[in-house]
Amino acid sequence: MSDYYDYMLPTVNFMGAGCVEVVGERCKILGAEKVLLVTDDYLNSLESGPVQIVGDYLNKSGLEYVIFDGVTPNPKDKDVYAGLEIYEKENCDMIVTVGGGSPHDCGKAIGVAATHDGDLYQDYAGIEKLENETPPMVCVNTTAGTASEVTRHAVITDTSQTPNVKFVIVSWRNTPDVSINDPELMVDKPAGLTAATGMDALTHALETYVSTGANPLTDAAALEAMKLIAENLRNAVYNGQDIEARENMANASVLSGFAFNNGGLGYVHAMAHQLGGFYDMPHGIANAILLPYVEKFNLGAKLERFAKIAEIFGVNTEGMSTREAAESSLEAIKQLAKDIGIPTSLSESKFDIKKEDFEEMAKYALEDGNAGTNPRKGTVEQVKSIFEDAM
Repeated sequence: MSDYYDYMLPTVNFMGAGCVEVVGERCKILGAEKVLLVTDDYLNSLESGPVQIVGDYLNKSGLEYVIFDGVTPNPKDKDVYAGLEIYEKENCDMIVTVGGGSPHDCGKAIGVAATHDGDLYQDYAGIEKLENETPPMVCVNTTAGTASEVTRHAVITDTSQTPNVKFVIVSWRNTPDVSINDPELMVDKPAGLTAATGMDALTHALETYVSTGANPLTDAAALEAMKLIAENLRNAVYNGQDIEARENMANASVLSGFAFNNGGLGYVHAMAHQLGGFYDMPHGIANAILLPYVEKFNLGAKLERFAKIAEIFGVNTEGMSTREAAESSLEAIKQLAKDIGIPTSLSESKFDIKKEDFEEMAKYALEDGNAGTNPRKGTVEQVKSIFEDAM
């Protein structure tokens, strides 16, 4: 087995206040003539909001565009096909997504459906199953968390099954051409959304740092992302107008995306996908609740790395054993979640979680593409027990 690894990310990434102004020119550079702008109905309804801002810049560049605003949280296959219908009817040749992970994932899947025959779940769920080039894509991000704007992952819910099943299409062909992270588009986001997406970013960075796929490049990105989150997430939640905290969280989210796009994730995401599929729980909330419980299971496999995480979160580990320091990292994560209003257990969430679903959810979790790089290999019974602990 060779020791080399690759490192995928968008060709160009724009960061910082005001950078959204490049969206039109970048679409022109990519050869666009008519753009499908993919978003949700809330963002599209905002006067002078991100969708209108992006649309104005597209117009200034002489580009036509049509809006698809039918993306729902935990985007569904039916959302994808509704967007595809508009893409084909309007003869679009490019996709621009505006929003967080849901519009970005849906936009990627529309691109897949536009260029590949067959069923999204049956034929393309998994790793590197795409054979054709997908349409050019620019992602304009409005949240700091999912990092879908810089990754090769498209997470979609298959509604043909009961209960619904979340699946992931993972391919280098899904990686957007351009990502745009302008913190000025994030300042008005609600505190609850800021908290959930921020914990999603933390989960990306932490899971990658302790994954079996970690390498020196992903370590550098993950460590800096965790540092930025530890220093800025509370401020971004408490004062959404804090542009410095917003920009630092945007940087953290992108870095965590670079990390997990190349180093892989673990059981937190594999299990969170089941909570999203079974109960439509928002992905960031699911990750945040599960994170300390999964990492308690993983702790012994990466003690030194968890001890390092404790230091990043400001724990004074002097005089502690490596295990004591590692265990303190989990307490620091729980405290951050409490400080920003995240439920600390599944039973505290507003969702009607059923224990009788846990065994089936555990089976699906172990089949999830993210499970392969978890640092400790578990059984169905062990994963079921983690769900039970998290209640």
